[in-house]
Amino acid sequence: MATLKLRVTGMTCGHCRMKVEQALKEASGVYSAIVDLHAGEAEVDFNDDSATAQQLIAAVEKAGYGARVAG
Repeated sequence: MATLKLRVTGMTCGHCRMKVEQALKEASGVYSAIVDLHAGEAEVDFNDDSATAQQLIAAVEKAGYGARVAG
């Protein structure tokens, strides 16, 4: 299991936060995803044998938001 923190851009409301969280939770190999709207961050616990950081970023982008690895 791995944990990844993403910087998410484009979120403006609670609906945006839920949309990003749902997109991450539906990605293959994701155990949990918690999105903080005010910090603009998402913390994702996932199986690193099933998913990569790039796939998680792609899931956020498909939902209509920007994402990159935090740090």
